[in-house]
Amino acid sequence: MEEKIINALEQIRPFLQRDGGDVEFVEYTADKIVKVRLQGHCAGCPHAQATVKGGIESILKELFADEVAAVEAVND
Repeated sequence: MEEKIINALEQIRPFLQRDGGDVEFVEYTADKIVKVRLQGHCAGCPHAQATVKGGIESILKELFADEVAAVEAVND
């Protein structure tokens, strides 16, 4: 499943890079949570939560409805 998520993030990445940001896959948990790290301009953007929930999470849930419960951003 991780490989499928990483491949999907590769398709999303160019949209974030256009605005000076990026996304990195961190972890896929046993409870179907995808953890990502926003980078570049996305990391400190006031719209970061909307990017994660409205963008990345929506796309991943659409692609992998039964395998993705949510997407969360980590800041470590």
